[in-house]
Amino acid sequence: MEEKKMYVAGQWMDGDTFKRLMSNKDRAPDPMRFKKEMNYRNAGKSGLKLPEISLGFWHNFGSMDNFEVMRDMVFTAFDNGICNFDLANNYGPRGGAAEENFGKIIRENFSSYRDEFCVSTKAGFGMWKGPYGTGGSKKHLTASLDQSLKRLGLPYVDIFYHHRPDPNTPIEETCYTLHRFVEQGKALYIGISNYNREQTEAAVAVFRELKTPFVLNQVSYNLLDRWVEKDGLKAYAERQGFGLIAFSPLAQGLLTDKYKDGIPADSRMKKSFTLKEEVLTPALLQKLANLRAFAEGRGQTLAELAISWVLKDNAVSSVIIGASSSKQILENIKINPVFTAEELATIEGICGE
Repeated sequence: MEEKKMYVAGQWMDGDTFKRLMSNKDRAPDPMRFKKEMNYRNAGKSGLKLPEISLGFWHNFGSMDNFEVMRDMVFTAFDNGICNFDLANNYGPRGGAAEENFGKIIRENFSSYRDEFCVSTKAGFGMWKGPYGTGGSKKHLTASLDQSLKRLGLPYVDIFYHHRPDPNTPIEETCYTLHRFVEQGKALYIGISNYNREQTEAAVAVFRELKTPFVLNQVSYNLLDRWVEKDGLKAYAERQGFGLIAFSPLAQGLLTDKYKDGIPADSRMKKSFTLKEEVLTPALLQKLANLRAFAEGRGQTLAELAISWVLKDNAVSSVIIGASSSKQILENIKINPVFTAEELATIEGICGE
């Protein structure tokens, strides 16, 4: 007899799942959370250590998502050694919603564990109307961080990123504003995001002069998107001593089994403007099939291979995963970033353009 499911806050779930989620209100973190298999890497040459896998809040933690599922995912991540949580002021889809939800989870369940968390947020993309709601100006960044701290209910964040380069603001103004946040105690470390090598070089010159604790550049990086290598940013980061933290390691689901047999109705490709159906060309599908076969030979899924590959060397300090359930988090932490030279050569042959 088929088990009945209930529709709770926009999501179907069975009775056992519902009971488990409700019990999370009084749940305590796993006391063995830092004795599991998660490894930690320094953010560049700084003393800040990050888990190899970080949890991102870009999707599934916003105004249209189930709060109890969010809480369950934070518990699952933390119980398995994931202590870096990546947010931004505009994650929602209603701007600020992800920060509000995470702030509530911290307040209700993790207030005594705050010092075991690394909380990061970002500003720079459009957040409110008018000339001050976007960019890299002192006006925008100062208002943005103050708003984020209020939503999170925290006196400071561990890492504050400028979310994107702003060609309309002098880099000196942006970097000095970020530096001041550290002096004011609103952020411990500074990062940038989506900056290419040339833009990063300009920022690093200012950060060096100010002695700013700049530690990370957050960039897209995966087997299908290698721009940080071609641009020279990855090599530059290694020389200069800051780390890369990679988002979209699964290429928005392409590097999983989701599209192996077509396009599911509930997939991001069907629901999101950021991933178009036309990208699934016969050439790409063949490449994905070859990567999947190679992964199976290593005893991995395609997703496990993809995340492991991004972490194959120390230039990448951490990989940010997204998830819609605790099950996905548990699947994506099964990594093995050790590759032989022959394996890397095989991957290059498959991915070669």
